[in-house]
Amino acid sequence: MRRVKVAVAGATGAVGREMLKVLEDREFPVSELVPLASERSEGHKLEFRGEELTVRRLRPESFDGVDIALFSPGAFVSREFAPYAARAGAVVVDNSSAFRMDADVPLVVPEVNPRAVELALKPGGRRIIANPNCSTIQLVVVLKPLHEAAGLERVVVSTYQSVSGAGQKGIDELEQQSRALFNMEETSPKKFPHRIAFNLLPEIGPANANGYTEEEMKMVNETRKIMGLPDLRVSATCVRVPVFYCHSEAANLAFREDLTPERAREVLRAAPGVKVVEGARVPDAAARRGQRRHARGPHPQGPRARTRPGVVRRLRQPAQGRGDQRGADRGAAAAGPRAVARAQALMLPVCPGVSPPPGQNVDAAALPSRTG
Repeated sequence: MRRVKVAVAGATGAVGREMLKVLEDREFPVSELVPLASERSEGHKLEFRGEELTVRRLRPESFDGVDIALFSPGAFVSREFAPYAARAGAVVVDNSSAFRMDADVPLVVPEVNPRAVELALKPGGRRIIANPNCSTIQLVVVLKPLHEAAGLERVVVSTYQSVSGAGQKGIDELEQQSRALFNMEETSPKKFPHRIAFNLLPEIGPANANGYTEEEMKMVNETRKIMGLPDLRVSATCVRVPVFYCHSEAANLAFREDLTPERAREVLRAAPGVKVVEGARVPDAAARRGQRRHARGPHPQGPRARTRPGVVRRLRQPAQGRGDQRGADRGAAAAGPRAVARAQALMLPVCPGVSPPPGQNVDAAALPSRTG
């Protein structure tokens, strides 16, 4: 395989550091790695493949000779600098929300719609490939094979999202608040609107006029685009939980055709990027691959999610209601056995770490649907 020059914009952030680890763990054929960040981080040192690299300031001219540019500096910075990288000849993979809904930028999950990258790489293409919201990724890798098997009609999903989704500042705030509360000290929120330690925040991002938050609408719109189903009914509820790494989801799905839990398991076992776990016990992340420790604190991270698939467990049909002999999900127009009530996807493949939140057992089907 040809070796390539890779730039990482936002290299000192939580996601940027994880990108370096993914490149190293997967033995990606990097001929040269260029770590880029803001002026504040210029001169910092990062380790890659046993070598110490010096972080450079992100500038328009930073991409000379770069083949692939991985971006995770935030949407504002990506909008400004990703076009410079593309014009310099690099293929840009952007992890922010900057380009996700642009019609001429593909929104890609390799296990779901890999051919979509052709839109970016064709003659005259923008050479920018967008990466979806982390919770969207772990959802669509499950939806795609089930849709192909039975025809997806509706999705009601509840997410339990760790603080890593808010970046390094979110991770630091949970650690600092936890330490303070254990020592009977006062603490105040900075990154989050309320205290996150030993708490749940029922909203992620600002609310829209339709009653959904920004995070929830990301999941709605991105799921439709990636799946190629612009009219798919999607209702999302996103909750921030006091867990350092790994998002979890509970999804209620309705299909056109009959799909039993047994058939769903069979389909998902054959799907790329998905691991079906039988039984009631959630996999013990630390036991499976040992513990890692966060460089700035004592909390265990568990095994590296970058080497693990999404884990699906507890597939079942809706509980049968009184007078409902088919166990129909009334919110899905009597979908009956066509609904797989909960596909609880754990261990997000792209977020750092994989320690799943304990006891997250809320049934999405019991939550009010704001889309009807």
